[in-house]
Amino acid sequence: MRHYLKPINSLLPVLLTALVLVGCEHVDKPKQASLAMLTENAAGYDKTQVTTRGIVRRFEAPLHYWIEDEDLHRVEVFPHDRVALFLDETVLVEGHFRFSYSEGRRLTLTKIKRE
Repeated sequence: MRHYLKPINSLLPVLLTALVLVGCEHVDKPKQASLAMLTENAAGYDKTQVTTRGIVRRFEAPLHYWIEDEDLHRVEVFPHDRVALFLDETVLVEGHFRFSYSEGRRLTLTKIKRE
């Protein structure tokens, strides 16, 4: 019976690698969504990774930052210290989108870059 274990033991690293690679394929890729889509269907994008673009804006009291498009569709962006560097610039952002009736539309950045 022990001679059967040798082929299985030699295949074990290959099987584990295959399982890891299959698991990596299941990672959610960010959904591309315009700011209009995120504002008009915010609940549909809640708790998803998204990529979108807009111009960075700021309001002082209370301090907060958001991105907006030409039609004033807006999403607040966090963390403030990362987005503040791009004030009044068009940016492409990727992040975790959240929506609630009490806190509105919020995006926590994973990536940001100038357009």
